[in-house]
Amino acid sequence: MKRFLQFLHRENLLQLLGVILVIVLTSATAISWFEPEITFVNGLWWSIVTLTTVGYGDISPNSAGGRVVAIVIMFFGIGLLGMLSASLAAIIISKKMRENKGMCNASMNDHIILCEWNHRARAILAELRADPHTAEAAIVLIADVEEKPLDDPHLFFVKGVVNEESLERANLNQAKTVVVLGDDQLEATSRDAKVVLTTLAIESLNNNTYTVVELVDQKNVQHCKRAHADEIIVGSELSSHLIASAAVDHGISQIVSELLSAQYGNELFSTAVPPDMVDHPFIDIFVKMKKEQQSTVLGVKKRGNGELLSNPPAEYVVQAGDTLVVVSCERMK
Repeated sequence: MKRFLQFLHRENLLQLLGVILVIVLTSATAISWFEPEITFVNGLWWSIVTLTTVGYGDISPNSAGGRVVAIVIMFFGIGLLGMLSASLAAIIISKKMRENKGMCNASMNDHIILCEWNHRARAILAELRADPHTAEAAIVLIADVEEKPLDDPHLFFVKGVVNEESLERANLNQAKTVVVLGDDQLEATSRDAKVVLTTLAIESLNNNTYTVVELVDQKNVQHCKRAHADEIIVGSELSSHLIASAAVDHGISQIVSELLSAQYGNELFSTAVPPDMVDHPFIDIFVKMKKEQQSTVLGVKKRGNGELLSNPPAEYVVQAGDTLVVVSCERMK
């Protein structure tokens, strides 16, 4: 209530609403005086209906004094309601403009924070929106651009360089995942250095959030690991591996592209081990998942240290808390 009153006072609505209230009460009193058959309560109803120019006609004054009161309310009603509508419209437009300019603070929870804006960020957003699991997920973009780059109702924009201040404005304390991209305006060494510093800032503010970082040079992976990044992606290395594989095994790039994209075909997902499959050999889970879910299990991410076993031995026993990496046409529930 205190915040609401402060909002009304800040937007100069408190005085306007006060004037409307005084007119309603005064006119209700006046109409009940001039028209004895109209009670004060009915007079309040008549005042509001007349002030808003609705005019139901269920109550109407017959005396000269009552009609004078009605005329005054009609003239004042048009002006006051026009001012109220204009003020509310101005507030809404101003808020929308501030949001598009990245001047507001985020207040959502369990959201994804995307640091920096470039062609890769645009592609990442497209993939996230193509996945039903994140199609309407709250995403906060932190970037030093003039205004919100995409018309996405679930994308919140924070203008500025990526630092502690902008991360706090993006509500990092309540964020689920942070994706740190490289700044394309910098050369490779400075770009990776900025990513490492950003990761350090994120971990110092909230070490519970999951950080995915992008690097240019493989040599800087150790620096990101020391900064406690949860997942590190070296773009040039991935591209080189994929090109080399495609050169030897033709068509590999098409399969990998399909698996990594949510926009068509099968995808790679991670899912918890179903309770009835815990403490079973990998081969049993592999067969059961293929028969019942039409999913192919590629690997197991072990609980605790997060070690990923790709194509584990058939006799490997899957434990509670492990995560399955599967290929499926849709995310498993």
